[in-house]
Amino acid sequence: MTTPSIHPLRAPLPNRQSRRIEIPVHGMDCAECCRHVQQAIAAVPGVAGVEVFLASEKAVVEADPAQLDLEAVRRAVADAGYRVPDEPAGAQAAPRTDGAAPVFTAQEFTRPILTTLALALGAILLLVVVGEGMGLLDALTERVPWWIGGLLVLVGGYPVFRQVLRAARRGKIIAHTLMSLGVVAALAVGEWATAAIVVLLMRFGDYVERFTAERARRAVRDLAEMAPQTARVERPAPDGTTSEQPLPVAQVQLGEVVVVRPGEQIPVDGEVIGGQATVNQAAITGESMPVEAGPGATVYAATLVQLGHLRVRATRIGPDSTFGRVIKLVEEAEAHRADVQRVADRFSAYFLPFVAAIAALTFLISRNLLATAAVLVVACSCSLALATPIAMLASIGAAARRGLMIKGGKYLEALTQVDVLLIDKTGTLTLGRPQIDAVVALNGQPAESVLGLAAAAERYSEHPLAEAVRDAAQARGLALAAPSRFEALPGLGVRAQVNGHTVTVGNRRLLLPNGSDGPPALGPDVAALEQQGKTLIYVTEDDAPVGVLAAADAIRPEVPAAIAELRALGVKQIELLTGDNARTAAALAGRLGIAYRADLLPEDKVQIVRAYQAQGYRVAMVGDGVNDAPALAQADVGIAMGAAGSAIAVEAAHVALLRDDWRLVPELWRIARRTLRVVKLNIGFTAVYNLVGLSLAAVGLLPPVFAAAAQSLPDLGILANSSRLLRQK
Repeated sequence: MTTPSIHPLRAPLPNRQSRRIEIPVHGMDCAECCRHVQQAIAAVPGVAGVEVFLASEKAVVEADPAQLDLEAVRRAVADAGYRVPDEPAGAQAAPRTDGAAPVFTAQEFTRPILTTLALALGAILLLVVVGEGMGLLDALTERVPWWIGGLLVLVGGYPVFRQVLRAARRGKIIAHTLMSLGVVAALAVGEWATAAIVVLLMRFGDYVERFTAERARRAVRDLAEMAPQTARVERPAPDGTTSEQPLPVAQVQLGEVVVVRPGEQIPVDGEVIGGQATVNQAAITGESMPVEAGPGATVYAATLVQLGHLRVRATRIGPDSTFGRVIKLVEEAEAHRADVQRVADRFSAYFLPFVAAIAALTFLISRNLLATAAVLVVACSCSLALATPIAMLASIGAAARRGLMIKGGKYLEALTQVDVLLIDKTGTLTLGRPQIDAVVALNGQPAESVLGLAAAAERYSEHPLAEAVRDAAQARGLALAAPSRFEALPGLGVRAQVNGHTVTVGNRRLLLPNGSDGPPALGPDVAALEQQGKTLIYVTEDDAPVGVLAAADAIRPEVPAAIAELRALGVKQIELLTGDNARTAAALAGRLGIAYRADLLPEDKVQIVRAYQAQGYRVAMVGDGVNDAPALAQADVGIAMGAAGSAIAVEAAHVALLRDDWRLVPELWRIARRTLRVVKLNIGFTAVYNLVGLSLAAVGLLPPVFAAAAQSLPDLGILANSSRLLRQK
């Protein structure tokens, strides 16, 4: 027997000896199954914590690998009625080679198989109706000895009865426990044919539940199947030359160069160092339009080279790549369960004892053993457990293929309750590619000298405005001195030593801590630039102002329409938050018709989020995921724009938009609302269905055979209803 694959995750845990180990688990069909597996593994010595995921069929165990007995975990899972497979956990189907997101429609998801299931159930119901109506079941019961019929029931229901007995040994009641008691009740009154029909429908219901869970997993599994498996790596050959060697992606080392030919997937995240190609990035961003990639460009694993070829230096590999992180977070999205799902899970936990009590009352009042059996058989506890996660998995998986990475149902539900939307400016509302279009020199300094000082000081800064300053200096052919000391001042600017002088470059607060408009010496030209909504960059040398640079950044063209859509979707308050000056913020906010707050530090944005939350508002924050990371994490829903390739964005935000497209923001709201409508319909349908079924069974109007047939129907209804979420438009 082989040992299950283990995958220590890279995130350190409080106990240095402890690691998170992934163990595949097969046979889970619903949230109740996950609870059983979680309880079984948690009882194994050495296990500090465990999470079980239905979508990815795995348990993530926190333990010391040196002390954890994996064979004990395997036995615990088996005793719970499930299994740890022998094959490696990471085994996947052959990856797609076209680089596009899988074409996965609701029709493919349900229609062909649902038709087959409906026909099979119809045939069984026809057999039951005809047999019951014409007295065939009674005749069969009379002609066949009871012990033969009982033996057929035991053989046919053995897999189910075995699960029930295993659960009973652990003191657990599962959905089939009550149905098995119903079978025993039917046998006790000599109705072995009725018991056999119940067993047949129990087995059919098991298949429907497995099918339902498997259909839901496909939306997640399709992502994993898109992951590249091999790479063509440049490595030294024995004769001293360099050759291209095909290797599994897991064997590629950081910094190695991979070669990608036309029609092949890029196997790693990396920087293009040679070649030119047209790249289809649909697998990452959901955008069907290809992009051109050449030397210096960043490319991502699982994207497709359509024309040309590339040489790529690997910067992230496998699970650390952008695509790997997307898969991981979508797989584990169910850890962040919506409140509505937690309510359904708690209700399903109390549902079986409630049904048992109804059955006991039915027997005490009517002394009708068959009516009691019908009550036990008709209860649909698994459908209650499936009502929420099936819809959430379908929606999250479908959204991921469209460039929307949602970390869990919790955030979908929260989005439907958001009434305040806070928005960062640079790189979020604007394109994030500002350009210097004016230089105001002070104190007799030449404009080129001011620009050169600023560009030298900004040499090591990653801020978009710093890049604009460097680009402007390069365009004018200025020779830049290397700073001897550099210090980034978050929310303010930078300070550096240039040619023996202390040079600061940043916003007005860096120059004027009191936030005033500044001394008149700055002149009317500076005020005029501010009135035009320009972003002003102040330059000082040895604490003396020497000049002001004016930068302009274009608003994203799709933003006005997206803001209007969000208002139509019910977002009451939309507000711009920026570290820029008030005049610049007012000019931009005025064009969009939204409120604004200016001159903010990163910690100020966090305080604003907290202030709204303290007043009872639900807050969403949209930012670029880097300098806005604290506010994104504090918000009820943090949304990172253009997060492809950004580890900080993916970690800080609750939703990551993998391409810079504001049309995805209102689409996210629509997905959330549609998902919650489907979930509530699932829960309402299941609750009413169970109430009606239990009532009819308790008064003797629903015979056990029909109760068993009725028990199988809600899963099909939930599957059909949830499949609509795959048709996100």
